[in-house]
Amino acid sequence: MIVKPTVAVIGALLVAGVATPAAGQQWQVAKCDLSTKHYLVNSGVLYLRSATETKFADKRTKDLKDADKVLHEALTTGGQEKNPAAWYYLARYYALQNDLAGADTAFARAQALAPGCKEDISTWRRVFWVPVFNDGVKAWQAGNTDSAIASFRRANAIYGGEPSGFIYLGTLFANANQPDSSAKYFKLAVPAASDPKFSKEKRDALFNVARVYHAAQRWDDAVPGYKEYLAAYPSDVQAMAGLAAVYSQQGKRDEAGALYNQILDHADSAEATDLFAAAQAVINAIPNDPDTVPVGSKCRSDTRARNKTLTVRQIATRCAAVTDDTIKAFRASIAPRYRLAARAYEAGLAKDPYYREALYNLTGVYYLLGDTVKVLPLAQRLVAVDPLNRTSLAKLAGAWQVRGNKDSTLHYLTIADSLSLEVSVGTFTPRDSGVALSGLFTNPKAKQSPPAAVTFEFLNGKGDVVAADTTRVPAIDASGNHAFEIKKSGAGIVAWRYRKQSP
Repeated sequence: MIVKPTVAVIGALLVAGVATPAAGQQWQVAKCDLSTKHYLVNSGVLYLRSATETKFADKRTKDLKDADKVLHEALTTGGQEKNPAAWYYLARYYALQNDLAGADTAFARAQALAPGCKEDISTWRRVFWVPVFNDGVKAWQAGNTDSAIASFRRANAIYGGEPSGFIYLGTLFANANQPDSSAKYFKLAVPAASDPKFSKEKRDALFNVARVYHAAQRWDDAVPGYKEYLAAYPSDVQAMAGLAAVYSQQGKRDEAGALYNQILDHADSAEATDLFAAAQAVINAIPNDPDTVPVGSKCRSDTRARNKTLTVRQIATRCAAVTDDTIKAFRASIAPRYRLAARAYEAGLAKDPYYREALYNLTGVYYLLGDTVKVLPLAQRLVAVDPLNRTSLAKLAGAWQVRGNKDSTLHYLTIADSLSLEVSVGTFTPRDSGVALSGLFTNPKAKQSPPAAVTFEFLNGKGDVVAADTTRVPAIDASGNHAFEIKKSGAGIVAWRYRKQSP
């Protein structure tokens, strides 16, 4: 999908023209049955043909002026208002004059009078649409969003047989925090994507109607968007999770709980990334605000307003409003949701077992739940993927803490503290035929780190190594860092892992 969980900028691509030569380069007669026998209509056709074929600008200007004159005479005083040919060639005139709104109106009248010309008219609409659409793409790529919006609007005025122009406008307005305008254009993209070859674009556009309102925290508007999408795609777990999160924000916990449970009923058909996103949506909807603790104290809200960094327990203790048993009851009330998130993460990891963020988040969930059986092996899997990261090592130390093993807890905290080279992956972008990964090598110590080498392996869903790269790390100054970027070819890459090479 285009947008998960928020609307992102689409990688704008120029579109190619159709086989029909571009307007103004070569004359083309209508490819449908139109009568040009009337002398005014015929004169208009001849002037248009001359205007497209001449090499002289002044003659072109005169021919177009004459075409406009005789075609309008045909429609107003020549009795040709019911002749589709007059409207058809008037539309061609307007397009040559770059008046796409006028061309749209005239083409619509021609098609209403001559339904058999629908295909030919659609072809011409796209011929005139392509350069204006591409102008919008170029303006967007240059950062001129106002010009891009104007071009896409003009392009959509002449041709609506493809969803790209509407989708791009929806994305531009989403990025500008204008959810109503964004949703409007995503909705328009849905009928424009009726051709089966645009099935993905149609699905993404319908999904984004809900997501733009979700991102804007317009809960009442997001709900019908999600419902409409789920009516068309009932097994989409991200949409289920999104709607459930909205219900949670609205205080509809029963409805949210029912949806969260449905997510796992569709785990077999869901992508790993969808399950991970659903798991995170469950966690995001879990209350962690001090106001959710059932103490009912004005002191609580006043204290929170003064110091937002305090924990629930610290605020409650200062206000003498809760006991340890109250805190335990609060945690117990949210534990089922953490277990549901854990199940979604587990289902995703069964499909993509090396995905670092899922391993990291699920380890944290098991830590919060105090699951002594599952937390340690999962933390060990995390460190096997990401061994030179202090937060990963802290998860492993925490897992040993849950198990009650103080020596092992201290051991891994000591390893984390002793790192002279830390690896932090910032972006991981798998593509159809390759992958890009970037991040930082950091020296957290007070003295320069020695040179090193780190080998990254890129894995498919089965855990097979598709590609590998050994990156040389120079000596890094105290508290300094060194950026890295890796690009490798290979299909089916879904995860990464790395190891430090021996000296």
